[in-house]
Amino acid sequence: MRAHACVVLFSALAFSGLVHAQAYPSRPIRIIDAYAPSGSSDIMARIIGQRMTESWGQHVVVDNRPGGNAVIGTDMAAKAPADGYTLLMFTSTLTVQPSLYKNLPYNLRTDFASVALVATTSNVLVVNPATPAATVKEFIALAKAKPGKLTYGSGGNGTGTHMSMELLRSMADLQMTHVPYKGSAPAITDIMGGHIDCGFSTMTSAIQYIKSGRLKALAVSTSKRSAALPDLPTIAEAGVPGYDSTNAVGILAPAKTPRQTVARLNAEIVRILGMREVRERLSSLGTDPAGGTPEEFRAFIESEIEKWARVVKSSGMEVQPW
Repeated sequence: MRAHACVVLFSALAFSGLVHAQAYPSRPIRIIDAYAPSGSSDIMARIIGQRMTESWGQHVVVDNRPGGNAVIGTDMAAKAPADGYTLLMFTSTLTVQPSLYKNLPYNLRTDFASVALVATTSNVLVVNPATPAATVKEFIALAKAKPGKLTYGSGGNGTGTHMSMELLRSMADLQMTHVPYKGSAPAITDIMGGHIDCGFSTMTSAIQYIKSGRLKALAVSTSKRSAALPDLPTIAEAGVPGYDSTNAVGILAPAKTPRQTVARLNAEIVRILGMREVRERLSSLGTDPAGGTPEEFRAFIESEIEKWARVVKSSGMEVQPW
């Protein structure tokens, strides 16, 4: 009799979990992007969100919450109900923050569940077309001839675009002035307008302007060339051996989001990333579709936190209170 009761209880629990998984989602999903519209994470959130809407019949809305070097939007997501209806676009910036700031209002390791790594992409070193430098070596020579005079923009303090330049500045011993923006898109606009001299941008955000001639690209940040611009050298090839900086985009959920919900989200995102038209779209933007399990994404995040901690320390950047 007791064994029968246990079987009944186990079956009920299993059925309950199955019903929960099948019922999700039963209402609209919000994806918070902690940056201004038109940046790489925003573009990818909309690509994924559109396909999820079509598949699940529930609207997936991208909610841009820029400000505070992504802290405002990230904190909002960390404090949202852990029910799968609020997600967060992950960028490499989040793995830099623990080394750059004290007293953050959230902990990347404990306040979020890893859902899926969406894509990896190069950052690309761009300058205004009028800038008298056509190669990385010429750019370095120009910066050394004008110590502290060249201005570079980024998506904000500690963002991937900022850290790519910090790594280059440290390795090439350059003195430059940083101008942080609330996202990559406004930084690109000011480089094109001649208000600042240069900067790193995500390939996703910059490629259309590079192809149209409104930006001059010098090199990509990754250790391998980008398929989107195969003739563009890597920074390591162009004169700074050992240089490597990869930008990543993924999706997180608040901690304690049910495992079956995380698993369903992961399976759907991996399915979307396997679609030929999506892969072609991402490739045209200069990104490499990723995927994988939540556990693999978690391991990636851990390795990036450790990597950027070393870069922050070696670059001499000051740890700031938040």
